[in-house]
Amino acid sequence: MPSWLRFRVPLPPKAAVDAVHISAAALNGIEFLVTWNCKHIANPALRMRIESVCREMNCEPPVICTPQELLEINDAY
Repeated sequence: MPSWLRFRVPLPPKAAVDAVHISAAALNGIEFLVTWNCKHIANPALRMRIESVCREMNCEPPVICTPQELLEINDAY
């Protein structure tokens, strides 16, 4: 799945490890992927593509967010 994610989003070759992190979270049913990596993982412009590709692979994507966004999500509840 990492290579599929990398080419379908698309992510640059240097983001291969980022694709592994996203894939590992999706394949293992992790609910949240919290990261400060806003260049490739928590990038708002890429999130919808990442979610779409995960679903194409029959995986539910994790909620990708920064620690600050997670705190805001928790404050909403």
